[in-house]
Amino acid sequence: MRPAAAPARTAPASTRTAPAHARTALVALLAALALVLLPAVAASAASSVSSASSAVSSASAAGDPTVAVSRNEAPKGGGITVSGTGWKAGALLMVLLCGQGTPEKGVVGGTNSCANTDGRAATVDPRGAFSVKLPVVAPPRPCPCVVHVSGVTGQQDVVDAAFTVAGHPTAPLPDNAGDGRLAVLTAARLDGSSGVLTWFGAPPGRTVVLTVGNLGTAPVRDPVFLVGTARGVLAASDEEHQWRGTIKPGQKARIELDVELSAGAHGDYRVSVSYGGKVLAEQPWKVGRPWGVVLFWVLLAVVVPAALFRIGMVLVDRAGGRNRHSVPVPVPADADGPGTTAVLPWFHPGSAPSENSPTTKGLT
Repeated sequence: MRPAAAPARTAPASTRTAPAHARTALVALLAALALVLLPAVAASAASSVSSASSAVSSASAAGDPTVAVSRNEAPKGGGITVSGTGWKAGALLMVLLCGQGTPEKGVVGGTNSCANTDGRAATVDPRGAFSVKLPVVAPPRPCPCVVHVSGVTGQQDVVDAAFTVAGHPTAPLPDNAGDGRLAVLTAARLDGSSGVLTWFGAPPGRTVVLTVGNLGTAPVRDPVFLVGTARGVLAASDEEHQWRGTIKPGQKARIELDVELSAGAHGDYRVSVSYGGKVLAEQPWKVGRPWGVVLFWVLLAVVVPAALFRIGMVLVDRAGGRNRHSVPVPVPADADGPGTTAVLPWFHPGSAPSENSPTTKGLT
């Protein structure tokens, strides 16, 4: 007879439910961590989005400056409105109507191609915009023409907008406009010093030295630079300097340009070098006061009155001596004839002291 099978052993209930409790605890822990980390993740994402949006807005606000004109063509004697955005707030701009220029190549020959006497100045508002009315006149060079806007202080940007002066002659751009582009390779400096004559008011002078390179694809022959000198916020007075030579593409050249101020100039000046309507370099120049001139005027103020006083005293002394020697003493003629002593006018015979006079008694 086969023995009865032993009953099967079953695991305790606590052993069976342990994995279930562990899974439940793990799920609860993960849920708690999610509730704790979710706000931080959301805040970080929001911060990233805000930073990205602010960066985009800053990039759009700091975009390149632009220039627009109210009309693309106008006859001489009319007027247009020139406006722009994207400029540095508070910057001073110079607005000119120039010939022989295009927005792509700039103004050939610099501001000598512009109607400088009819230019206008504009100040950029806090939003980076400006607007100014510009009269339409005939520029000194034929068209193609542009409205040339350049920064005088602060941001030294240059922007040209195409414009046509109706009835003004038109001619192709010169050959030297090419694709030659000059750029400054080293910082500009001012060489030279003031002599003794400058201390007495002679015109101070310096030499602007800079190294430029041709970054274009065409050679630049005999480039014409504009050397400007300005004091404070006043517009620079440009002087044309032509450098003799050819700068081939990829080559560099050392440029030396002389600059001179007016006699007696002193204070803080700014020297700028421009080519093709763009400022290549700018250098400050502090000019001392001509103290020799001040000393001269001080000595003049002291010496001239002293000399006049001395001359006046000599004239008075001479006039007084002439009067003393020229007035004759009145002496009456001899009353008793020749041989008698003349009596002085202030002496009378009765006034002479005698032995009977009261003044002589007691003295004998």
